[in-house]
Amino acid sequence: MADDKLRSVMVYRIEAQLGASPSVILLANYDFMTDYEAHAGATTEGTLYDGRGKGYSDAVGLVVSNDPPGTGGESETIGGFKVVQSDAHQVVYGGDSDGLCISVVTGLRYPSRVATQMLTELYAEYKQTFGEEAKTAEEKTLTRKSKSILSKFCKKYAVLQSVDKASMLVQKVDSVKSQMQDNIATMLSNMEKSESISSQAEQLNEQASVFKKKGKELKKQMRCKNLKMTIILSVLIIAILLIILVPLIRKATANAGGNNGGN
Repeated sequence: MADDKLRSVMVYRIEAQLGASPSVILLANYDFMTDYEAHAGATTEGTLYDGRGKGYSDAVGLVVSNDPPGTGGESETIGGFKVVQSDAHQVVYGGDSDGLCISVVTGLRYPSRVATQMLTELYAEYKQTFGEEAKTAEEKTLTRKSKSILSKFCKKYAVLQSVDKASMLVQKVDSVKSQMQDNIATMLSNMEKSESISSQAEQLNEQASVFKKKGKELKKQMRCKNLKMTIILSVLIIAILLIILVPLIRKATANAGGNNGGN
């Protein structure tokens, strides 16, 4: 898994051998991200970590032996930095004129210029503290003594933004970019909500217009119905009156005629 994490730091002594590859002796190592790949990364064919707890030291030792670093040129300086990459990691290492070699293993996205800066600072303190011992020390005998120095620089350089202005700028740009994306997403969401509210308002207006139109039609129909009922009732009342009054009028008329004939 390519990332920008700092993995491990190793200190070697390189001893030249006539007619053969130089001998590389591991003096000290510090695994800053112990068990990282066992928990978070997949072991691949090109990885420097074999997935069985062996660590980086043997693989890096072979890299240094096959392609030794140059020297710093001047005494008490580290130089000849080299960068070797695998599928998931990179090794950055350098050496001095006394054969002291310091290497750091990082993820592929960890800037090699920052790794070189770390090695330069680490070398100055390590050389001053363990320079004489490193010339004759046996394999891995300086691991415990070196832990405080190695861990201090690993912790310092584990957070890129605190030691590299370019990384800090990239982080700020990513932060602003992320914030802008969130703002755009929020704005689009608000626009969608506004469009939805506007659409609902239009639908309500249309429904109100239809309701008003139907109300007018219903009112008109009720008026017609009331007029018809009034006419029907009037006709019925007139008919009833005629039915009642006509016989009475006829009877009264007949009686009046009979009285006149008797006189």
